[in-house]
Amino acid sequence: MKIFRYMTAALCALSLAMAAKAQELRTEVFDLLDLDAPGLEQVKALHEQGDDQGAAAALLTYYRGRKDVVTPEIKDAAKVKISKEDQKLADDGMVHTFFVHKGYQPSYNYGEDIDWRYWPVQDNELRWQLHRHKWWIPMGKAYRVSGDEKYAEEWTRQYIDWIRKNPYFRLTEAQKATATQQQLDDHQNTRYAWRPLEVSTRIQDQTNMFQLFIDSPHFTPEFLTEFLLNYYKHAEFILNNYSEGGNHLLFEAQRMIYAGTFFKELKAAKTWLQSGIDVLNKQIKIQVYEDGGQFELCPNYHLASIGIFLKALAVADMNGFRDAFPKSYTDTVEKMIEFYANICFPDYENPCFSDAKLRGKSEMQKNYKQWSKVFPDNQFIKYLATEGKEGALPEYKSKGFLKTGFFVFRNSWAEDAVQMVVKAGPPAFWHNQPDNGTFELWYNGSKLFADSGSYVYEGNKEVNELRNWFRATNSHNTLTYRGENLETTDSKTLLWQPEGEVQILVTENQSYKNLKHRRSVFFVDGRYFVIVDEAIGKQEGPVSLYYQMPKGKVENSRDDMHFATEFDNGSNMKLQVFSDGKLSMKKEEGWVSTAYRKRAKRMKVSFTVRKESEEPVRYITVIVPKQEAGNNPSIKAKFIGGFNENGVKVQVKVGKEKKVLEYQLD
Repeated sequence: MKIFRYMTAALCALSLAMAAKAQELRTEVFDLLDLDAPGLEQVKALHEQGDDQGAAAALLTYYRGRKDVVTPEIKDAAKVKISKEDQKLADDGMVHTFFVHKGYQPSYNYGEDIDWRYWPVQDNELRWQLHRHKWWIPMGKAYRVSGDEKYAEEWTRQYIDWIRKNPYFRLTEAQKATATQQQLDDHQNTRYAWRPLEVSTRIQDQTNMFQLFIDSPHFTPEFLTEFLLNYYKHAEFILNNYSEGGNHLLFEAQRMIYAGTFFKELKAAKTWLQSGIDVLNKQIKIQVYEDGGQFELCPNYHLASIGIFLKALAVADMNGFRDAFPKSYTDTVEKMIEFYANICFPDYENPCFSDAKLRGKSEMQKNYKQWSKVFPDNQFIKYLATEGKEGALPEYKSKGFLKTGFFVFRNSWAEDAVQMVVKAGPPAFWHNQPDNGTFELWYNGSKLFADSGSYVYEGNKEVNELRNWFRATNSHNTLTYRGENLETTDSKTLLWQPEGEVQILVTENQSYKNLKHRRSVFFVDGRYFVIVDEAIGKQEGPVSLYYQMPKGKVENSRDDMHFATEFDNGSNMKLQVFSDGKLSMKKEEGWVSTAYRKRAKRMKVSFTVRKESEEPVRYITVIVPKQEAGNNPSIKAKFIGGFNENGVKVQVKVGKEKKVLEYQLD
């Protein structure tokens, strides 16, 4: 046993010596530190004596003993636990099989001599997210739980390896003409390794790695100086290269708050902190409309923005600067939560408009529980956090967010509700899709008209073609000219009547230069929907109305232009389309995606009338949710009178019940 202990100690010493050889004492760190900060007296004295090795050791001792700075993720590194999933990420990471993206599983191996430029599929997300190092925090947890130094040793090696192989390197257009291939490759790599979003991710996550690994003997004084210098470069990079707007800018600002809080000993820390605070306080007024909707018009990034704003508050609360955020900031976040709660369905899941991914009930309940702690007096949030055991639902049922352009029809908040969420808003940004007028419909526990989703983001031609299919206007539940994408997405709300036996929404979008689309939605008796679509303008050619059918068996007929589901789950519907023009119908292959690179087949349907004059093309769609498959109600619908610029009047008969539906604009 004694020999074994000696051998183990010798191997450990050899390992430390090899790791240290790859590291350098970066003495420039001492110029970045505020050596007059409390606790750094010995560091300052040794540095002034010319003993930078000793100063680095003293600095490491200081950080190992520091207790006055905390982050929301790790309040006590000694009490960290690890899940099976994180343990796998850690162990795979040890052999350089790096978890980069959920959409690409199993993970790829990046080689014994790590190739940080390996790009197995030309999807930009796979290249960008490699540089977020998602396996490093799991390695830190594995180290803390097991005490096995192999995790710390490998982490320090990978960390230094990344620094050496991924320098920031940019060429001007003039320099590219005479650059070597290596320089061109380095320039290209910088696009991925140093995109501000990835840089900011590392800024936040490395505060947690620091806490997890700081006590390891492999976290040497030399490594500390390498780490701090690299971290400083990251924070300064963001300070001078913030994204122009959107959720990227919010993420970057929130993570600068981490930087300025956690490494307060650095001279620039106060600047970083104030920068992050200033950006968030400014952007929350720009990026969040007065109705609570985030201006990217994408539920996924609306939810992410809530998390960003609240994470900044959490860091402020823990470290004593909550007063940096005014009451208007927290009021806005509360309004954002209520917005999100309204547009989601009774199972807590969101509509997948734009680039949204599906967020499940368990995840959302955790969010509501956390949000309820921040807003304990909000009865709506409390109700959702406790599944109705406490709190209360709003008195209203249907709800419109007129600035954001999201509208919710519902007859109740229960699982068996009929609920439609319509998206018809202003211009937005990259994550938004040209889908104005689209909707999702829920009935009795299921979605009947799910949005197509997004599937992938961007990359080479093959990847972009996949993205373009999902974001295309004709992959949504709305109207097109020749099946082409909308040229303009800027819907105006002409009428919103959310109460009464017949609730009405009327929106209008100048979809194409010479063709505007007016969509009128009638929610009749809380039971079924009548949608009137009018294509108005001098443009001639085929005008098509698209619907994305539910997955599963859907019976249909060209004779009367109807579709009816035949499901056993108690959530069915019949859809029938009418027009005062000559109507044709076409069935195509469709898809639905609720997660990155996951999709399922379904049917896409188009109803087309050829526009041959300045007279509008007009459609009536009747959608009747029902429990049983088969036993479909008879449906009839027709326009009463010709086109009216200021209103519409239709007659609808469902079964034996006849209704006249109309509105007149002021």
